[in-house]
Amino acid sequence: MAESIAAQAGAPMQDADALQEGSASRRLFYALQESLRSALAAITAHRLRSFLTMLGIIIGVASVICVIALVQGLQSRISQLFEGLGSSTLTLVADTSLEDRLRGKVNRLRLTDLDELRYRIDGISHITPVLPVSVGQVTWGSQSAAGQFFGTTGSLQDVQHLFPRTGRFITTSDDASRRRVVVLGDKIRKDLKMPERPEGQFVQLGREWFKVIGVMEPRGEVLGQNLDGFMLMPFETALAFTGTQVQPDFQVSFAVDDPDAVENVKQRVIALIRRAHGLGRDDPNDFTVQASDSISKTFGQIMSTVTLVVASVVGISLLVGGIGIMNIMLVSVTERTREIGIAKALGAPRHYILLQFLIEAMVLAVIGGLIGMVIGFALAYGVASMIPEFPSPSVPWWAVVGSALFSMLIGMIFGILPASKAANLTPIDALRYE
Repeated sequence: MAESIAAQAGAPMQDADALQEGSASRRLFYALQESLRSALAAITAHRLRSFLTMLGIIIGVASVICVIALVQGLQSRISQLFEGLGSSTLTLVADTSLEDRLRGKVNRLRLTDLDELRYRIDGISHITPVLPVSVGQVTWGSQSAAGQFFGTTGSLQDVQHLFPRTGRFITTSDDASRRRVVVLGDKIRKDLKMPERPEGQFVQLGREWFKVIGVMEPRGEVLGQNLDGFMLMPFETALAFTGTQVQPDFQVSFAVDDPDAVENVKQRVIALIRRAHGLGRDDPNDFTVQASDSISKTFGQIMSTVTLVVASVVGISLLVGGIGIMNIMLVSVTERTREIGIAKALGAPRHYILLQFLIEAMVLAVIGGLIGMVIGFALAYGVASMIPEFPSPSVPWWAVVGSALFSMLIGMIFGILPASKAANLTPIDALRYE
């Protein structure tokens, strides 16, 4: 019974506390609303000064957005090229240490390594060798073109997702018969001024004539490097260009059937090739096994680091903009000293004055940040359009949100000193200020 009476007696007190809390929250809301209205009125009343105050923030945010957009666009483009290789592709490449090179020794894969991979490793497919061919240039009539020439097999299509735009690709019979046929990259075709469908035409490599059987799909340029300046021929045909060379310098690419078993297959390939090359337990590998996704990840890490460093350097201008906001706000406090004195004499609390000037500084920074974003977007697209074949800019959401929040933070940090100065003025001194 006593507990029930105590609970009934405490109920009105709890209701009173709730009302006080509600009124306090409403007062805070009205204070924020009034401070925001006052800040916008002050900014509108001095448009030129407000613009000059925001100029540092505008330049800083525009620079950051422009740099991030260009770098991210370039990263997206190159990442798309790496994705074409697939996440379950491995490449076996000969590796020569610096010490061996200084001694004149160059490590190379062996033709028997191909059979080792075909018959001793389970869970892989589309095994294709790629052999660079030293031809110099290819000619057609009076036209000539230089590029990269390779010997390979038909499995290259499945491993690297390269497909002909016209004609056909190299087949197993082409390789087995050592036919003199080639597939052209689109740049080679254009440099030779051949028709859109050059199938059936003959081109000359050195002293040999080859029949064109297809043209590959164009892939464009990256960093000014054209990706279509190549020509492909059957691997067995390409071996003829190595002359008496016992160990041609080639690499082998293949696909792992189970994407989850890439690392396991990689370790089995390393163990197999070490045995095939007769390497001892303490001997270093004379080859490497590269995963396509590891190259993509490494490049992504490099580009992310570059983005962070460049954006940080450019972001220093935001601090300069913050200092500009602080200076102008200090001038504003001095100009509005009598206004502050009247507000305090009428009962305005200290936190209201502090909030008013702090919000004004933050509003200046945020508006400057928004204008800077728009200018940054325009600059990025303008720069990209002036560079031939440069990928379209790409601005991630975190750059936009981060720029807005950082601008607000700059306004808050550099607005504290002027706001504190205004809040600490005594009513008598403020009213007597001339």
